[in-house]
Amino acid sequence: QKTFIPIRLITAGVMPIIFAQTIIIVPGTLASFTKNTVLTDIASFFTPGDLPYDITFAIMILLFSYFYTSIIFNSVDLAENLKKQGGFIPGVKPGASTADYIDGVLARITLPGGLFLAGIALLPIFVSRWLGIPNRGFGGTSVLIVVGVLLDTIAQVEQHRTLRKYDGFMKTGRVKFRGRQQRFM
Repeated sequence: QKTFIPIRLITAGVMPIIFAQTIIIVPGTLASFTKNTVLTDIASFFTPGDLPYDITFAIMILLFSYFYTSIIFNSVDLAENLKKQGGFIPGVKPGASTADYIDGVLARITLPGGLFLAGIALLPIFVSRWLGIPNRGFGGTSVLIVVGVLLDTIAQVEQHRTLRKYDGFMKTGRVKFRGRQQRFM
C-alpha cells in the first residue's frame, strides 16, 4: 500500500513574519526611548517601505522560516515512527538515512514557502506605495491569519456535516439492502 508523508509547503506558518517584524522594530523602539544618535540612525535605516527595510525583512523571513521549521518538525522522530510501523521511503534505508532524506526534502520545500511568506508580507507595502496611500497596519500576516482561520472553519464544517450523516444513519437503525430496508439493533 502506498502512502505519503504530509509535509506542508509553509511548515512554519506565519511565525517567521512575526519574528522578523518583532526584531526589525527593536532599533526604532530603543531609539524612541533613548536619545542615542546611533540608534536613531539605525532606526531611520529601517523605515517601512524603504529598500533596505524590504530586503532585510525578506531575508529575515527566509531565515526564520528555516529556523522555525527546524524547531517544530522533528525528522528523527518521523523516521523512527516509520521504522517502527514497518514503513519506508523507496530507495532510502530506514533510520538515520530516512531522517537525512526528510531533512533534505524539507530544506528544498522551505525555500519556496519562505519566499511566498516574504512576498505576502511585503505585498501590502508595495501596493500602498504604488497606490500612494499610507499603509495603516494592514499587513500580509493579517491576510494569512484570516485565510488560515477560514480554511480551518471550512474543514470543521465539513467534519460536522460528515458526522451528522453518520449520526442520522445510526439513529434510524435502518439500512437499505437489495431494495429492502433491514433493521439492525
